[in-house]
Amino acid sequence: MMMLLLARRELRSLFLSPLAWSILAVVQFILAYLFLTQLNDFITLQPRLKMLENAPGATELVIAPLYGSAAFILMMVVPLLTMRLISEERRNRSLTLLFSAPLSMSEIILGKFLGILIFFAGMTAMLTIMPLTLLFAGPLDLGHLAAMVLGLLLLISAFSAVGLYMSTLTVQPTVAAISTFGALLLLWIIDWAGNKVGDENASGLFSYLSLLRHFEALAKGVFNSSDVIYYLLFITVFIVLSIRRLDADRL
Repeated sequence: MMMLLLARRELRSLFLSPLAWSILAVVQFILAYLFLTQLNDFITLQPRLKMLENAPGATELVIAPLYGSAAFILMMVVPLLTMRLISEERRNRSLTLLFSAPLSMSEIILGKFLGILIFFAGMTAMLTIMPLTLLFAGPLDLGHLAAMVLGLLLLISAFSAVGLYMSTLTVQPTVAAISTFGALLLLWIIDWAGNKVGDENASGLFSYLSLLRHFEALAKGVFNSSDVIYYLLFITVFIVLSIRRLDADRL
């Protein structure tokens, strides 16, 4: 229960921050613009699509690019909100108060992680409302949409786990943000390096480590348990690293 109280406190502090509201407004505005642009292009192409057999629908041509754009935008946004999770507590000298509270290191980290994750889940829900409005105009592939929502939530969770760990390493939130963005960008494009490597085993390893590759599979509506397991393991590793780092500070 203490973990949930800490998550509630973290979520409340986010909504009291002008930065969180600014990011929420800007991201939603950009995504709404991209959604309307993709929808306008789809409407323009509809006469040609009717002449094709098994022509792609709104889910493939409008919603999938929207979620792909959202994933890239959130890779830049998540570090701005996770940078303060632990580093600001350390800078404000309030981390000692958390250590003295009846909370384990696991509860502190999981409470912080859960609070930021609820915020991004709300942002994802607001994004999902946009494609759902297309149900008034025609059918959608809801299974494909569900896979994209799941993929985006897992991707954001992975981003947040990395950001939380980076925040435990420094006193300066700005340093945490830059480090998080650098790490996420590396994990985003690491499969590009794999494509240039002649060794097939090394190429497969780089592709497996890439955050983008696993998200792309879910974005195409292909649900594979290995992709979900990858994200769960990825999140668990960085959560455990964060707990161990905080425990070292306490000691």
